[in-house]
Amino acid sequence: MNTSEKIIGIDLGTTNSVLAVIQNGVPTLLPINGQRLLPSLVGISPAGEVLVGTPARNQWVVAPDRTVRSIKRKMGRGELVTMAGKSYTPQEISAFILREIKQGAEAALGYPVRRAVITVPAYFTEVQRQATIEAGEIAGLAVERIINEPTASALAYGYGLDTDQHLRMLVYDLGGGTFDISIIELNYGVVEVLATAGDNFLGGDDFDERLANMLADEFMEAHDIDLRQDHQAWARLLRVAEETKIELSAAPFATANLEFIARDLQHKPLHIIREVSRYEFEALIGDLLDRTITCIDQALGDAKLTAADIDRVLLVGGSTRIPAVWDLVSVRLEREPHLEIDPDAAVALGAAVQAGIIAGEDINAILVDVTPFSLGIEAAEFGITGHLQIDMFIPIIRRNNTVPVQKSQLFVTMFPSQDKIQIKVYQGESPIASQNVLLGEFMAEELQPNRPDGLTEVTVNFQLDINGILDATVTERKTGKKTSAQLKASRQRLSLEEIAQSQAKLDVVYGDSRGEMEFSPLDDMVQIVDPGVAVLLDRAQKTLARPDLDGEMAAEIAGVVMDIHRATADSNNEKIEEYCDRLIDLLLEVE
Repeated sequence: MNTSEKIIGIDLGTTNSVLAVIQNGVPTLLPINGQRLLPSLVGISPAGEVLVGTPARNQWVVAPDRTVRSIKRKMGRGELVTMAGKSYTPQEISAFILREIKQGAEAALGYPVRRAVITVPAYFTEVQRQATIEAGEIAGLAVERIINEPTASALAYGYGLDTDQHLRMLVYDLGGGTFDISIIELNYGVVEVLATAGDNFLGGDDFDERLANMLADEFMEAHDIDLRQDHQAWARLLRVAEETKIELSAAPFATANLEFIARDLQHKPLHIIREVSRYEFEALIGDLLDRTITCIDQALGDAKLTAADIDRVLLVGGSTRIPAVWDLVSVRLEREPHLEIDPDAAVALGAAVQAGIIAGEDINAILVDVTPFSLGIEAAEFGITGHLQIDMFIPIIRRNNTVPVQKSQLFVTMFPSQDKIQIKVYQGESPIASQNVLLGEFMAEELQPNRPDGLTEVTVNFQLDINGILDATVTERKTGKKTSAQLKASRQRLSLEEIAQSQAKLDVVYGDSRGEMEFSPLDDMVQIVDPGVAVLLDRAQKTLARPDLDGEMAAEIAGVVMDIHRATADSNNEKIEEYCDRLIDLLLEVE
């Protein structure tokens, strides 16, 4: 296989991120700056240097205003974070991490890396998945596939590679910031997710906080000082809580030791030296662990299975090292879980397997995933009493449908001669539309009545792709006129120009120029030899930089540019000529 086509697998985690790739047919972890786990923190040093990973983690204790952590929990929420006095989107912060991973892969492999498979929690919404793709694009990566973390774990264990297997597996994925349950059926080479459940705000960080709060409460009672009001003290307390938690996974007792954590009224130094038992810690987090069992029950119910129907249980994520997790899962599912693969590495290794499948490596598996939420629209109807019932949620694609999926449903306008309708698309399970997550809205206009009563019938079609990105289309039945939208475009999805602006923003922070992005997917995919083609591409790049360029046209031009680069890499002169002719037509249309 051409090395330029190598696709990397990335576990973009809340606490740590991991990189893997297929080498000699085997999924293998690659180090990032000499480390197998890259802490998912980003910072700017006082000297203006970009810090990613352990240096940023160390700085967070002393300079939280210059450091960002746990950005994964903010993905897709549309809010900004501040770092060193400047505002960044969650996609941009994640792009710092992904760029570090990309550079680590290139250093380890010795050649450019442009393509990646990135994992997300199974319970991530469509908006969060789209934000993850955008983060990859800002980092200079073409995101070939977004896959669920538990599904990746099953691939890491080799399930799906042996076509003679027929198994049902439950993957229990408890990481630093998120928790997922997936029930997966392996049916002779097809890996299909039957059901998912989980909690985007449950993980090892919450366990650390419980223990840190206990220590802070005791310190407050003894010295009348609240360590939570001092960021540096609280950050140190969280760090020692994490270390204590890790030690308790292997020992029944551990000592939380913090010297010079504060000073009393006489300015004498105060310390924390506190022995914690495993039993005490597990009691602190018991209700959080119980929430994971509730998710197991929900997933089993959705899949219409019982514990006896599960053939394998896989534990994934660093927090599954807590002995109480093993005990709880073993009791509930009446079997011992599998933990042969390092729980920190399983997701990235599975992402590498999926990347290898896409790249044409000698791996035999077909991956089938499901949508974790129902998708539908807001509607209204006249009830039996004649009263208008509004704010109703009508699902079009129900949760746990295999993706990619396409579903349609017929709707009718409310009043005769009504010539337009507003389509509001929601994601969730509540029968009340406004209690679900609004993905976006758009108008279908100039409708023509097609029924004797003057009403208009329209078909609403939803198409959900393998990355969880939704396209909605309204078709007026009389004329066949279609109104389509990628719903996150107006609120969540970044345009090519916005992605380019974010790339430039990161370059400024790194001290680079736009042209020095070493392996940018649009600027430097391959070395263009033909000077005529090079001039044409330069003309295209200048056109893409125009602020008035229509978004759809920009996407089409960028796509043809990518096609030219790929055809050049393949030395396919016929295709190069075809794509160049198409690019000339597009440029003439907008210039």
